[in-house]
Amino acid sequence: MTSAEIRQAFIDFFQSKQHTVVPSSPVIPQDDPTLLFINAGMNQFKDVFLGTGTRPYSRAVDSQKCIRVSGKHNDLEEVGPSPNHHTFFEMLGNWSFGDYYKAEAIRWAWELMTEVFKLPADKLYATVFTDDDEAHRLWESETSIDPSHISRHGHKDNFWEMGEVGPCGPCTEIHLDLGKPAPGKAAIENDGPNTESGRFLELWNLVFIQYFRDKTGKLSDLPATHVDTGAGLERFARVIQGVESNYETDLFAPIINEIAEQSGVAYELNGIHIPHRVIADHVRSLSFAIADGGLMGNEGRGYVLRRILRRASRFVRELGVDGPFVHKLVPVLVEVMGDHYTELRDRQQHIETVIRAEEESFLRTLDRGITEFGSSFNQSFSTTIDRSRIKEWADKTFLLGLGASKPGEYDSTTNQVLNNFMNILQQILGDSKLQIDYSYLDKELPSINNEWKKRYSRPNQANIRELLDELSSKFQLFKKKVEISGHDAFKLYDTYGFPLDLTEQMARERGIEVDVEGFHREMEIAKERSRAGAKFVMGETNFETVSEGEHSEFTGYTSLEESTELRMIRSFEEENREPWGEGPGHTAYALVLAKTPFYAESGGQVCDYGTIIGDGWEFWVYDVRNEGDRRVHYAWAMGNVPDTYPVKVIAKLDMQRRRRILPHHTTTHLLQAALQQILGDHVTQAGSAVGPDKMTFDFTHFEKLSDEQVAEAEAIVNRVIREDLPVRASSMSLDDAKAKGAMALFGEKYGDQVRVITVGDGSDNNFSMELCGGTHLARTGEAGLFRIESETGLSAGVRRVECTAGAAAYENMLKDRETLEDVKRSIGSGGSDLAEKITKTLLRQREMQKEIVRLQQAALKGSVDMLADWGVELEFKGEPVLGVFAHTDAISDKNGLQQVGDKIIERLAKVDREGFGIVGATMEKTYM
Repeated sequence: MTSAEIRQAFIDFFQSKQHTVVPSSPVIPQDDPTLLFINAGMNQFKDVFLGTGTRPYSRAVDSQKCIRVSGKHNDLEEVGPSPNHHTFFEMLGNWSFGDYYKAEAIRWAWELMTEVFKLPADKLYATVFTDDDEAHRLWESETSIDPSHISRHGHKDNFWEMGEVGPCGPCTEIHLDLGKPAPGKAAIENDGPNTESGRFLELWNLVFIQYFRDKTGKLSDLPATHVDTGAGLERFARVIQGVESNYETDLFAPIINEIAEQSGVAYELNGIHIPHRVIADHVRSLSFAIADGGLMGNEGRGYVLRRILRRASRFVRELGVDGPFVHKLVPVLVEVMGDHYTELRDRQQHIETVIRAEEESFLRTLDRGITEFGSSFNQSFSTTIDRSRIKEWADKTFLLGLGASKPGEYDSTTNQVLNNFMNILQQILGDSKLQIDYSYLDKELPSINNEWKKRYSRPNQANIRELLDELSSKFQLFKKKVEISGHDAFKLYDTYGFPLDLTEQMARERGIEVDVEGFHREMEIAKERSRAGAKFVMGETNFETVSEGEHSEFTGYTSLEESTELRMIRSFEEENREPWGEGPGHTAYALVLAKTPFYAESGGQVCDYGTIIGDGWEFWVYDVRNEGDRRVHYAWAMGNVPDTYPVKVIAKLDMQRRRRILPHHTTTHLLQAALQQILGDHVTQAGSAVGPDKMTFDFTHFEKLSDEQVAEAEAIVNRVIREDLPVRASSMSLDDAKAKGAMALFGEKYGDQVRVITVGDGSDNNFSMELCGGTHLARTGEAGLFRIESETGLSAGVRRVECTAGAAAYENMLKDRETLEDVKRSIGSGGSDLAEKITKTLLRQREMQKEIVRLQQAALKGSVDMLADWGVELEFKGEPVLGVFAHTDAISDKNGLQQVGDKIIERLAKVDREGFGIVGATMEKTYM
């Protein structure tokens, strides 16, 4: 079976068991700030498990795109050496939300593996949680597995947790006996699953979510039980296709073959293969992330993607290839996976361009990293003697017994003698020749020897020479270890993308070592920071219920005010926001309404502000978020809050804020269409931020826009505004929207029904058609005015324009007019000749500057002659010195002072002097 057939067989099997086929969500999370990347199939269903969301189905099946390179799921360093670890992989999964449970999950998994995939039953093993007697019994009753192939394991291997707080439960895993240990692993007697040998390959994990763990660690039963399973497509392909590793499957082989052909280095399991694996894996994760809206950057997921690219580029160099290379593999990946994941084919050109640009940038960075390595090497390389180790050795071998009961117990005189001795050793052994300079010793030794003779009769010059000879022979034992520190090695890894093995290789070439343990300590510290940032900690979701019924119906497309009911409320300490400048740490409230006109921040558009008013109280809403199926309004209380909350409330938007936001969102659509007309169809939205005062629009393009292109885009949008075209919103199926040519934001996850915003008269000649859930104007004419305020580069292949529309554009226009009037008054222009007068003024200024420089040069020449003639003979430490001390009004700034100094040195160089020093000062500053 091909990998595509395996994927489809999995989906078809569970579809026949009444599962709804759910499309993969993008690998870039849309509404989950706890994740950098989607790293498991359950991510898109997390709200269901938390009880904050629902689905119209209770059974689901999918093949989810996953990237694991951060937090506890970090497979980056395993990629290459391991035959079955990847940064990107597909997780096949089936799900039950309060529907079937353990019996069906186990029975169907066994049926699929043995009857559909034809895996040998006698090679399959099952692990269950230590206390899960039910799962153990079901394996025996629901399948034909050999009972001796069932084993129990603890929390580490067979208990799943979403986070420190939240849903959790036991799991059962299915393993296949490969018959031999993994490469480089030793055989283990009586081997089984979950050992270090790698002989048993985990294929499928069935998680039974039945508990909730609270902050104290206590487990309680969930109101409904769920099934969450995950199986790696790559591992299934490996065992079904009968190859040695995932990298020999049809998912990787075409890419690896292309790497071998283009590099000229064959892929050999018993030879060079790790670079091929790393590059093939990394081009997959990069391509899928970029296709779903990921961008390279210096923080967050952008930084992770940059590190993946740099690691791939480093292995490209190991194959002897210079220059950009990884981007050349994208077409092969598209051929392998583009039919199922059409976003790869749709975004192929963009993916290739982004990767190539980043590769070129990294090659320049790599050179800087090599320079940084050289700096670290120079700092680390030292043959300084480790005084503490010599002292310890001297204590034990020479001074013990000379009056001390144990090492280190000497009086002050002996300690002084010992310190003098250490200083001599440092002088003697200060270089790597390992030779004792006895002439130096003979010069310094008598005073030390006399000092010792005062206290002890035993030490003499022969004794000390004997000691030094022995010390010389043991020189390497006392030499400080020369190495690149763990901190520096990690800095090279973290900042410049240097893998540890590259740093070690460069260090070996210079005869030094790398503090590998220190590197791993730094790595663990970084991982802990990552885990802390990425770890999901379930927030306080225990709202107080005020009234029962449906909640969170959004009415804000047509209404600015809504008479509604308060469904839920809770209070909390807001640490991040300040109520009216009073400082953070005040009590805030979260409210859920039956209906609401408040838009929650999403799709690049900021949320609405406003008030929620009830009988006897009023709240000011400062933030609105979608949390699962709830639209949560975060608010400050405006006055005292009564003990009893009213059911009937009025939700009212800040209408001025909403009216300033609308033009910015609608003109975002107009701008994208305009840029596509001017630059080409490759232009797509890479991000946006729509607010009341401006909007930013990020789009894919690899050149700075010319002034003419910016002006043309601005003109097109303003023309459409003047045409006053209707802006229509309609709901249709995703397939129908795509068939009509509606543009989708790449990386966005859409449901079966989508909202489409069309600008135009409804004919085939609409100006714009996009999938969008934001709020918009009714007609383009309501925008009034549109301005492009700036155009900049955001990252490789992505440009950003900052724009204003409506009232914000008019306000900026007035500011520009005021500035222009100020300039006209300053220049003395009536307006029509302003440009000509500014040009003449600038030319006149440049001519005056040239004349000033000429006069200064003439004055400086006279100053030099004067100052040089004022030289007097001085004496400094017994040596004759020629000194000049004088004051001149001809020097007014640093540049003039430096020129005078240079000229004086030039004049005095004619005198037979070995060197010169100049100290000068203006009246305000001193320059050396």
